Amino acid sequence: MIKKLFQKKWVKLGVLFFASIILLFFCFYGSIYFGFFGKLPTKEELSSLKQAEATQILDKDDHLIGKYYIYDRQPITYEDLPKHLIDALIATEDIRFYEHDGVDNTSLLRVFFKTILLRDKSSGGGSTITLQLAKNLFGRKKYKIFSTVINKLKESFIAKRMEDIYSKKDILTLYFNTVPFPDNTYGIESASQKFFNKPTHKLTLSEAATLIGSLKANHSYNPRLFPERSQLRRDVVLNQMVKYEYIGSTKADQTMNKSIELDYQYFNHDMGLAPYFREAVKKELIKILEKYKKPDSSAYDIYKDGLKIYTTLDSKMQSLAEEAMKEHMQALQKEYETSYGTDSPWKNNKDIITAAVKNLNAYKNLKEQGITETQIEDSLSRKKDIELFKWEGNETTKLSSIDSLQHYLKFLNTGMIAIDPFTGAVKTYLGGIDYRYFKYDHVSQSKRQVGSTFKPFVYTTAIESGMKPCTYFSTKEITYTNLNNWTPKNASVEEDPHLNFTIEKALSNSVNTIAVKVLNEVGIPKVIDMVKKLGITDSLSYEPAMALGTDGIKIKELAGAYASYVNEGKSVRPYYISKIEDKNGNLIASFEPEVSDIPAYSNYTKEVLLEMMKSTVEEGTASRLRTTYKLENDIAGKTGTTQDNKDGWFIGITPNLVTVTWVGNDNYNIGFKTTAMGQGANTALPIFAKLFQRLNQDSSFDMITKSKFEKPSDEVLKDLDCKPEKRDNLFKRIFGKKKKKKKFGKRQ
Repeated sequence: MIKKLFQKKWVKLGVLFFASIILLFFCFYGSIYFGFFGKLPTKEELSSLKQAEATQILDKDDHLIGKYYIYDRQPITYEDLPKHLIDALIATEDIRFYEHDGVDNTSLLRVFFKTILLRDKSSGGGSTITLQLAKNLFGRKKYKIFSTVINKLKESFIAKRMEDIYSKKDILTLYFNTVPFPDNTYGIESASQKFFNKPTHKLTLSEAATLIGSLKANHSYNPRLFPERSQLRRDVVLNQMVKYEYIGSTKADQTMNKSIELDYQYFNHDMGLAPYFREAVKKELIKILEKYKKPDSSAYDIYKDGLKIYTTLDSKMQSLAEEAMKEHMQALQKEYETSYGTDSPWKNNKDIITAAVKNLNAYKNLKEQGITETQIEDSLSRKKDIELFKWEGNETTKLSSIDSLQHYLKFLNTGMIAIDPFTGAVKTYLGGIDYRYFKYDHVSQSKRQVGSTFKPFVYTTAIESGMKPCTYFSTKEITYTNLNNWTPKNASVEEDPHLNFTIEKALSNSVNTIAVKVLNEVGIPKVIDMVKKLGITDSLSYEPAMALGTDGIKIKELAGAYASYVNEGKSVRPYYISKIEDKNGNLIASFEPEVSDIPAYSNYTKEVLLEMMKSTVEEGTASRLRTTYKLENDIAGKTGTTQDNKDGWFIGITPNLVTVTWVGNDNYNIGFKTTAMGQGANTALPIFAKLFQRLNQDSSFDMITKSKFEKPSDEVLKDLDCKPEKRDNLFKRIFGKKKKKKKFGKRQ
């Protein structure tokens, strides 16, 4: 009967059809297995898996402050995974993980019958942790047809091979190190650091369940973007853990009654802590690594090789410095804009605006294309949605490129660095007010006129050359006939042709006329030689105006030079990186402080200058540190203000920290409207003051805030023991000239 049945044509066709289907399936299956749709990784290749790893930037206490990466990934070991994290994963993603060989046939049958045939979407998926790992490691490709089937079959082959090679613990470790989490984060350690600011082994049950819950849909269950939705998903994970008896219902209820508390860390290169510092470290790191090779002679890749960069930064102090800067700069910006009112140069000065427009990349690109000025203006005047930086909160509005330019022209910017004066180790680093919108780094790139902060170098040279600190100079103005009748004027002292100051008072009150006269006494060559000994490599003008700080010097170099006043006359070179390790902890390079071998000047000179700069704080141009900000720390310092109030400076010296701060407008054609507002004591000094107010409230900074200057020698105290000022005698007042004319280079 069966024989007769198979003799029927329709039966033969049916059998042939099903045989063909089976043959086609095995051919299809075999084509995937043998690599027709892309080579499958061999067991040997799978046993030596390599994944791109983020390079970590660590502060002085090994706290993570940033990363360089293509994929944000930090591998960890199985021992770093808390049990409740593993339990949450298995309860939610793969309850038979310890039973199957990479492919869960029971789950696949459930998916086939319930999900596909019965359309029951609540029945769950058939993917295992090992299948997901295969997907994470090798991704999926698009094919013209059957993409899903081809990719799933490839993943099943890979999963089975991995189960043959690795233990279940190894597979869990690989999974947790490669699985994608929200915000372009790969691996549990990176996710833990980003969302909760802690290592994986410290994750609480709630935090672990939150991250595991986000695996279902990275964007939809992102706890930063959708906290309520994420919390609901977390509770689903907790209920799954109760269902499979990993935790009790009481513990689950206690956890579900608490909201998710994030401590989000922006490892985005433009955001987070110390972005200017991280960029400066990256630039230096790239140069350093050009000299080193991996064991296989290939070059290091900072985005893939999982290096560890140990830096000198004090992240806690950096955070306080950023707070101080933002508090002051927001208030100063408001005061600055109010002072100009409706007559602001960023709105009404056509020359400034036109020059700034022509400096735009968009303008230059259009110009290179041969487009006319009228067409360029039309193009740059078209409005579009633009996100604008504002201190009170960013906003997106419709503006043209020219409108946006005028908005940013008004902003004051800043640069600040604080270093250990004995080693040059950088403790804080502020390159600007917001790295997202102002990429220019005012610490490492900018060279602004330094104003009166140059004067201590002139007086240092004078004291070292034998001038006594009680030497008197007249405050009166002198016209130098051989310098186009140049007449240095004073901003801080009222014109009095009969008044004489000691050089101590001249420095503490920043008297311009005396600074030039002292320079004339000691000679420009000696001052330039001193400045070079102090580590300042920027070229200086061979002009008398250098005494007033008309030359541009980088903030870093100023800091290194000023360190000499508490470091036995020796300058230092500020540095960021202490050592570099590979991902396995092997040392690649380490770096020692660069301190001058020979003092630039004597200990006597150091003590005199330090006392003179203490006077600046006690009774001179920086006295508001005491009167306004009520700081009682041992502080010496120097303020600085440049011509037309373009730059404001303050350099604060304490026994264990030297801080340099600058404030000004990036467009050098725009200054402060008044000297009262633009002087360094008003623009730059408050950032230092507000930082120290914060440091004083934290006992962990006692080594800085409670440190004391050494008492000067009896010789120095004796030489400084004189009246700070005196007036000309009656004869000189009657017969002396109101204003002298001299040639610079001739003794006064």
